[in-house]
Amino acid sequence: QVQLVESGGGLVQAGDSLRLSCAPSGRTFSISTMAWFRQAPGKEREFVAGISWSIGDTYYADAVKGRFTISRDNAKNTVYLQMNSLIPEDTAVYFCSARSSRVLTTSSLSYGYWGQGTQVTVSS
Repeated sequence: QVQLVESGGGLVQAGDSLRLSCAPSGRTFSISTMAWFRQAPGKEREFVAGISWSIGDTYYADAVKGRFTISRDNAKNTVYLQMNSLIPEDTAVYFCSARSSRVLTTSSLSYGYWGQGTQVTVSS
């Protein structure tokens, strides 16, 4: 089985930056695509950014495009989400996710592996 552990969340002010990290372990050879989702209280879990592990293709939700950057370090087997110019609307629990398919999708139902989540709170 695959385990995902997120880190890097915290409480920041609007305009600040954070970098989230996701370190997969276990049967990581089965992972082809990784993504970040977020969920605010009372809202559905929404797609934030995704990356094809081997190719490096990326995709971003419109709400974060130009502010967030997803990347991977193959040597460290780690995926990052660099979040700049944070706004209060970014406040949510951020989840790292993974799937075996190389095709990027934005549906949470397509991702079979999930981390425990890390809280990001942006104050105004």
